[in-house]
Amino acid sequence: MENTLQKILSEASSAIGISLGEREFTLFQEYYSELIFWNNKINLISVKSELDIPIKHFIDSLIPLQFIENKNNSLIDIGTGAGFPGIPLKIAADTLKVSLLDSSRKKASFLKNIVRKLRLDDTIIINRRVELLMKDETCRGAFDVVISRASFKLQQFLEIGAFFITPGGILIAMKGVNINKELEEAEGISQEVGLKHIGCHEIRLPITEDFRKIVIYKKLQS
Repeated sequence: MENTLQKILSEASSAIGISLGEREFTLFQEYYSELIFWNNKINLISVKSELDIPIKHFIDSLIPLQFIENKNNSLIDIGTGAGFPGIPLKIAADTLKVSLLDSSRKKASFLKNIVRKLRLDDTIIINRRVELLMKDETCRGAFDVVISRASFKLQQFLEIGAFFITPGGILIAMKGVNINKELEEAEGISQEVGLKHIGCHEIRLPITEDFRKIVIYKKLQS
């Protein structure tokens, strides 16, 4: 699978304007192997075809990278699960300072294993419920980028994410295509929590041609 995985990742990453080198391919291969091994034990992700992990998880997770201008930013991935999108983003841009938040102890164990095996510096695993983390005032406004991949309804994610974003920082919601109702419901909330809607980008995944939407908000300066 190693050559096949590299070929798929090389073709698909080029299609979305991201250049991956030997280091990145090696790390993605290690990540892939660990996902398969752990998935047999704790059911991390659904795998129905050989394209699911490289395209629907790895490449899908890399799409927001084009919207993160400063690759030295601090980023928190809320509800990261098996590390998506946080770990692929860290692999592709190793200067990002990444925090991976998930309430599942089993998933946190997997994430700690991955971070150790891949030697991902400046990567922290937070095994807590997001509601409890929001009681920690040191986390208020602590991150330049807050991101989540389909873990919450948009309205709920704005309410949560606004707590963690520094003024001038961005919130990135990774969604499926049909979110018009969510966008409408989120209009009032975004103003209440000091977020400005600055973009909604419809993107087609390479090879599988599945559609995604990337919704972006900016935290207003107080």
